[in-house]
Amino acid sequence: MKAMILAAGLGTRLRPLTDHRPKALVEVGGRTLLEIALARLSSFKIREVIINVHHFADTIIDYLKANNNFGMRIDVSREDVLLDTGGGLKKAAYFFLQDSASSAEPFLLHNVDVISTIDLRRMAQFHVENRALATLAVQERQTTRYLLFDENSELCGRKTQPDGQTDLVRRAPQVRALAFSGIHVISPRLFPLMTEEGVFSIITPYLRLAACGEKILAFRSDEYQWRDLGKLDDVMQADQDADSLPPEPSR
Repeated sequence: MKAMILAAGLGTRLRPLTDHRPKALVEVGGRTLLEIALARLSSFKIREVIINVHHFADTIIDYLKANNNFGMRIDVSREDVLLDTGGGLKKAAYFFLQDSASSAEPFLLHNVDVISTIDLRRMAQFHVENRALATLAVQERQTTRYLLFDENSELCGRKTQPDGQTDLVRRAPQVRALAFSGIHVISPRLFPLMTEEGVFSIITPYLRLAACGEKILAFRSDEYQWRDLGKLDDVMQADQDADSLPPEPSR
């Protein structure tokens, strides 16, 4: 199984930590967010990873070289213009379509600023068993942006707070609002269906394709620990809880 780490963001909410370095190289417990994400992937036997970069891109590239790619095969997708999650993934499509074996196998998409104990193997198995186009790790917790799922756990819309604006892309008798956790399992057949160009969120094609009947599923991960490190206070708290971080990847 291959994976992509989304690491191109500006990290503006982490300033001043990101004034002179990318968000991916902010440290928690003496380790960078990028190293922690790679450790998670490595613990599930994922050895082939692509990382998108933009803000202080050369710093990330030099960091990977200095650490011998942490013993993994790592490609870098440089974005001269920040492409958001959907545009960034589309630009990196070649990595997942290089041969017939990889183009038939689902892959993992993981935010660099997310730390969790979510069982990625179980999530991938759930995705395959349900023949989903994409599977999203979600939890029942407070957020400003909810995804809406029907009684079959299929994506059918989104809801934003605090205005409560709801965007339903298809009818459903009942919907449940759940918080997305920044971790996806995706079938490579998504790529030819991504008609969007340039800068766009991956949620945009998800909603469009869900409206057309494609299966975008919720993987309930309430039982697992999860933490978003997109804000300065979150990083400071995680630094105090560093003992709970994943082990370092073997090199």
